[in-house]
Amino acid sequence: MSALEPWTLKGELTLSCNCTVFCPCVLSLGQHPPTEGYCQTWIGIRIDKGEYGEVGLSGLNVGLIVEIPGLMGRGNWTAAAIVDERADIYALKALTRIFSGRAGGSTGLLSILVGKFLGVQQAPVLYENDGDIRRFKIPKMVDGEVEPVAGKAKDKGVVITNSEYWIAPEVTVARATRSRVRAFGRVWNFAGRSAEICALDWSGP
Repeated sequence: MSALEPWTLKGELTLSCNCTVFCPCVLSLGQHPPTEGYCQTWIGIRIDKGEYGEVGLSGLNVGLIVEIPGLMGRGNWTAAAIVDERADIYALKALTRIFSGRAGGSTGLLSILVGKFLGVQQAPVLYENDGDIRRFKIPKMVDGEVEPVAGKAKDKGVVITNSEYWIAPEVTVARATRSRVRAFGRVWNFAGRSAEICALDWSGP
Protein backbone atom coordinates (compact mmCIF):
# COMPACT_ATOMS: atom_id res chain seq x y z
CA MET A 1 0.00 0.00 0.00
CA SER A 2 1.57 3.28 -1.12
CA ALA A 3 1.63 6.15 1.38
CA LEU A 4 0.17 8.44 -1.28
CA GLU A 5 -2.76 6.45 -2.62
CA PRO A 6 -5.80 8.46 -3.80
CA TRP A 7 -8.37 8.55 -1.02
CA THR A 8 -11.83 9.93 -0.24
CA LEU A 9 -13.99 10.16 2.87
CA LYS A 10 -17.63 11.25 2.75
CA GLY A 11 -19.96 11.28 5.74
CA GLU A 12 -20.36 13.49 8.79
CA LEU A 13 -18.24 14.99 11.54
CA THR A 14 -19.29 16.08 15.03
CA LEU A 15 -16.96 18.02 17.30
CA SER A 16 -17.20 19.06 20.96
CA CYS A 17 -14.64 21.38 22.53
CA ASN A 18 -13.94 23.43 25.65
CA CYS A 19 -14.83 26.83 24.13
CA THR A 20 -17.59 28.52 26.13
CA VAL A 21 -19.31 29.81 22.98
CA PHE A 22 -18.95 28.91 19.32
CA CYS A 23 -15.33 28.20 18.41
CA PRO A 24 -13.62 31.36 17.07
CA CYS A 25 -11.18 29.21 15.06
CA VAL A 26 -13.88 28.57 12.44
CA LEU A 27 -14.09 32.18 11.26
CA SER A 28 -10.57 33.33 12.18
CA LEU A 29 -9.06 30.21 10.53
CA GLY A 30 -6.95 29.62 13.61
CA GLN A 31 -5.68 33.18 13.97
CA HIS A 32 -7.85 33.96 17.02
CA PRO A 33 -7.27 32.00 20.24
CA PRO A 34 -9.92 29.63 21.61
CA THR A 35 -12.15 31.24 24.25
CA GLU A 36 -10.17 29.57 27.07
CA GLY A 37 -6.80 30.36 25.48
CA TYR A 38 -6.24 26.71 24.58
CA CYS A 39 -8.27 23.99 22.88
CA GLN A 40 -9.31 20.55 24.07
CA THR A 41 -11.63 18.61 21.81
CA TRP A 42 -12.98 15.27 20.71
CA ILE A 43 -14.04 14.71 17.12
CA GLY A 44 -16.38 11.98 15.94
CA ILE A 45 -16.36 10.91 12.29
CA ARG A 46 -18.88 8.73 10.47
CA ILE A 47 -17.62 7.45 7.11
CA ASP A 48 -20.59 6.75 4.85
CA LYS A 49 -18.43 6.22 1.78
CA GLY A 50 -14.67 6.02 1.75
CA GLU A 51 -11.66 4.38 0.21
CA TYR A 52 -7.88 4.54 0.32
CA GLY A 53 -6.58 3.16 -2.95
CA GLU A 54 -8.29 -0.23 -3.16
CA VAL A 55 -9.03 -0.40 0.58
CA GLY A 56 -12.68 0.17 1.47
CA LEU A 57 -13.45 2.42 4.44
CA SER A 58 -17.23 2.78 4.06
CA GLY A 59 -19.30 2.21 7.19
CA LEU A 60 -16.46 2.77 9.66
CA ASN A 61 -16.29 5.37 12.45
CA VAL A 62 -13.28 7.21 13.88
CA GLY A 63 -12.67 9.30 16.99
CA LEU A 64 -9.95 11.91 17.49
CA ILE A 65 -8.70 13.47 20.72
CA VAL A 66 -6.92 16.79 20.16
CA GLU A 67 -5.19 19.37 22.37
CA ILE A 68 -3.97 22.71 21.02
CA PRO A 69 -1.94 24.93 23.40
CA GLY A 70 -2.91 28.30 21.86
CA LEU A 71 -3.54 29.62 18.38
CA MET A 72 -4.57 26.76 16.11
CA GLY A 73 -2.34 28.02 13.30
CA ARG A 74 0.82 27.91 15.46
CA GLY A 75 0.74 24.14 15.66
CA ASN A 76 2.27 22.06 18.47
CA TRP A 77 -0.96 20.04 18.65
CA THR A 78 -1.20 16.77 20.55
CA ALA A 79 -3.51 14.21 18.94
CA ALA A 80 -4.63 10.60 19.13
CA ALA A 81 -7.03 8.45 17.12
CA ILE A 82 -9.47 5.69 17.99
CA VAL A 83 -10.45 3.58 15.00
CA ASP A 84 -13.55 1.40 14.74
CA GLU A 85 -12.82 -2.14 15.93
CA ARG A 86 -14.50 -3.38 12.72
CA ALA A 87 -11.61 -2.02 10.62
CA ASP A 88 -9.29 -4.75 9.33
CA ILE A 89 -5.52 -4.28 9.31
CA TYR A 90 -5.56 -2.63 5.86
CA ALA A 91 -8.29 -0.16 6.81
CA LEU A 92 -6.51 0.55 10.11
CA LYS A 93 -3.28 1.38 8.29
CA ALA A 94 -5.14 3.55 5.77
CA LEU A 95 -7.02 5.52 8.44
CA THR A 96 -3.82 5.95 10.46
CA ARG A 97 -2.15 7.50 7.42
CA ILE A 98 -5.13 9.76 6.74
CA PHE A 99 -5.53 11.03 10.30
CA SER A 100 -1.82 11.47 10.95
CA GLY A 101 -1.69 13.65 7.82
CA ARG A 102 0.75 11.36 6.02
CA ALA A 103 -1.76 10.64 3.23
CA GLY A 104 -1.82 14.32 2.16
CA GLY A 105 -4.90 16.12 0.88
CA SER A 106 -7.60 17.45 3.23
CA THR A 107 -5.87 16.19 6.39
CA GLY A 108 -2.30 16.82 5.20
CA LEU A 109 -1.90 19.87 7.46
CA LEU A 110 -2.10 17.55 10.47
CA SER A 111 1.39 16.29 9.62
CA ILE A 112 2.59 19.88 10.13
CA LEU A 113 0.40 21.04 13.03
CA VAL A 114 0.53 17.92 15.22
CA GLY A 115 3.76 17.92 17.20
CA LYS A 116 2.93 14.86 19.29
CA PHE A 117 0.86 11.98 17.90
CA LEU A 118 -0.09 9.68 20.78
CA GLY A 119 -0.96 6.82 18.48
CA VAL A 120 -3.97 4.78 17.44
CA GLN A 121 -6.20 2.41 19.38
CA GLN A 122 -9.06 0.24 18.17
CA ALA A 123 -12.37 0.09 20.04
CA PRO A 124 -16.12 0.09 19.37
CA VAL A 125 -16.84 3.58 17.96
CA LEU A 126 -20.55 4.49 17.85
CA TYR A 127 -21.96 7.44 15.88
CA GLU A 128 -25.74 7.85 16.02
CA ASN A 129 -28.21 10.33 14.51
CA ASP A 130 -31.45 10.86 16.43
CA GLY A 131 -33.26 13.58 14.50
CA ASP A 132 -31.04 16.65 14.88
CA ILE A 133 -29.16 15.15 17.84
CA ARG A 134 -25.80 13.45 17.32
CA ARG A 135 -24.51 10.89 19.80
CA PHE A 136 -20.91 9.73 19.79
CA LYS A 137 -19.59 7.07 22.12
CA ILE A 138 -16.44 5.06 22.62
CA PRO A 139 -16.99 2.88 25.70
CA LYS A 140 -14.93 4.00 28.72
CA MET A 141 -13.36 6.80 26.62
CA VAL A 142 -15.89 9.26 25.11
CA ASP A 143 -19.57 9.84 25.86
CA GLY A 144 -20.98 12.74 23.86
CA GLU A 145 -24.31 14.15 22.75
CA VAL A 146 -24.53 17.27 20.59
CA GLU A 147 -27.53 19.30 19.38
CA PRO A 148 -27.76 22.25 16.96
CA VAL A 149 -28.35 25.74 18.32
CA ALA A 150 -31.82 26.89 17.20
CA GLY A 151 -32.07 29.89 14.91
CA LYS A 152 -34.89 32.40 14.41
CA ALA A 153 -36.77 29.75 12.47
CA LYS A 154 -36.99 27.20 15.28
CA ASP A 155 -37.01 24.23 12.92
CA LYS A 156 -33.60 25.23 11.53
CA GLY A 157 -30.24 25.44 13.23
CA VAL A 158 -27.73 28.28 12.96
CA VAL A 159 -25.37 27.52 10.07
CA ILE A 160 -22.13 29.18 8.97
CA THR A 161 -21.79 28.91 5.19
CA ASN A 162 -19.10 29.61 2.59
CA SER A 163 -16.25 29.54 5.11
CA GLU A 164 -12.65 28.55 4.40
CA TYR A 165 -12.56 26.39 7.55
CA TRP A 166 -10.36 23.37 6.85
CA ILE A 167 -12.93 20.86 8.10
CA ALA A 168 -15.86 22.02 5.94
CA PRO A 169 -17.23 25.21 4.31
CA GLU A 170 -20.62 24.78 6.00
CA VAL A 171 -20.76 24.34 9.79
CA THR A 172 -23.84 23.85 11.95
CA VAL A 173 -23.40 25.71 15.24
CA ALA A 174 -24.15 23.35 18.11
CA ARG A 175 -23.61 22.74 21.80
CA ALA A 176 -22.86 19.64 23.80
CA THR A 177 -25.59 18.39 26.10
CA ARG A 178 -23.25 15.62 27.28
CA SER A 179 -19.51 15.48 26.65
CA ARG A 180 -17.18 13.42 28.81
CA VAL A 181 -13.70 12.20 27.89
CA ARG A 182 -11.42 9.83 29.74
CA ALA A 183 -8.72 8.80 27.29
CA PHE A 184 -4.96 9.02 26.75
CA GLY A 185 -4.56 10.47 30.25
CA ARG A 186 -7.13 13.24 29.61
CA VAL A 187 -10.23 13.71 31.78
CA TRP A 188 -12.60 16.37 30.34
CA ASN A 189 -16.23 17.44 30.61
CA PHE A 190 -17.51 19.90 27.98
CA ALA A 191 -21.26 19.74 28.72
CA GLY A 192 -22.95 23.02 27.74
CA ARG A 193 -20.01 24.17 25.65
CA SER A 194 -19.29 24.69 21.96
CA ALA A 195 -19.87 22.00 19.36
CA GLU A 196 -20.04 21.68 15.58
CA ILE A 197 -21.71 19.41 13.04
CA CYS A 198 -20.33 19.29 9.47
CA ALA A 199 -20.81 17.26 6.33
CA LEU A 200 -17.56 15.41 5.65
CA ASP A 201 -16.11 15.52 2.14
CA TRP A 202 -12.34 14.99 2.26
CA SER A 203 -9.92 13.62 -0.29
CA GLY A 204 -6.26 13.32 -1.15
CA PRO A 205 -3.47 13.36 -1.87
